[in-house]
Amino acid sequence: MAAEFKDTIRIGTLVNGGPGTVEYIRQILPHGFESFSITFWKTCLGTDLKKLAEGVRRVLDGTGVIVSSVSVFGNPLMDGQEAKDNRESWKRLIDAANLFGTDLVTGFAGRVVDKPIPESMPVYKKVFGPLAKRAADKGVRLAFENCEMGGTWDKGDWNIAQTPLCWEMMHEALPAGNIGLEWEPCHQMVKLIDPMAQLRKWVGKIFHVHGKDATIMWDVIREYGIRGPKQWAFHRTPGFGDSNWTDIISELRRGGFKGCIDIEGWHDPVYRGDLEMTGQVAGLNYLKRCRAAFVPNPKV
Repeated sequence: MAAEFKDTIRIGTLVNGGPGTVEYIRQILPHGFESFSITFWKTCLGTDLKKLAEGVRRVLDGTGVIVSSVSVFGNPLMDGQEAKDNRESWKRLIDAANLFGTDLVTGFAGRVVDKPIPESMPVYKKVFGPLAKRAADKGVRLAFENCEMGGTWDKGDWNIAQTPLCWEMMHEALPAGNIGLEWEPCHQMVKLIDPMAQLRKWVGKIFHVHGKDATIMWDVIREYGIRGPKQWAFHRTPGFGDSNWTDIISELRRGGFKGCIDIEGWHDPVYRGDLEMTGQVAGLNYLKRCRAAFVPNPKV
């Protein structure tokens, strides 16, 4: 039961996909990460996915650690070569997911650049309809990160999967059961949206969680506002931000979530550079405490 309790919600981290993936995992594995999300920026076309999967399997063999997901972050809704490569990367990762032992491929939903979000919905359906079918045929799920990448409702160039209203529109456009969310509280908090209310409502569609938090500087907001000269929000590693991850994990459990919380590092303004892994391991141990350790009941 103890292993089953841990396996219900694992705590891991993101790892860049590429020639250094296997060695990076090998070096950080002793820190106690329980899962790894392997991520590519824009394209994976230059990577031999079969060879990479074999290397990852070798380094994880016998450890009980898993690959939670494989991901590619780009904009697949446009017409240029980058968008074409990104669409092809989604296909390749869908086809290769089982080689990594995962059934989850994640990334950005894309966007028609600098158009209001509703104008992207027909293109989203056209692009991800066939991808969702391809994935379903292989037993694979797709999940979109709720990151705005600096975009707003009216303008942007990366991702439409930003807020609950966007998710509702996406579901109406393409009601595929194997499409869900790669959710984190940070991207809502920096828009001054309460993440807990949406977590309770959308937990059934959350397939993967990015372990990233935020700090909101309310004193700065009160003095300068949100359009002033001072930065008023910072992305943080869990344990250093404003969220209570005990509450987040409790809501995930209540909603029946089974999956991984993978720390999205390289954003914290304090634990960065030489302190990157210091912050990530502190976040790992914090999240494990929030998850709690299984203790068997007395047998009477």
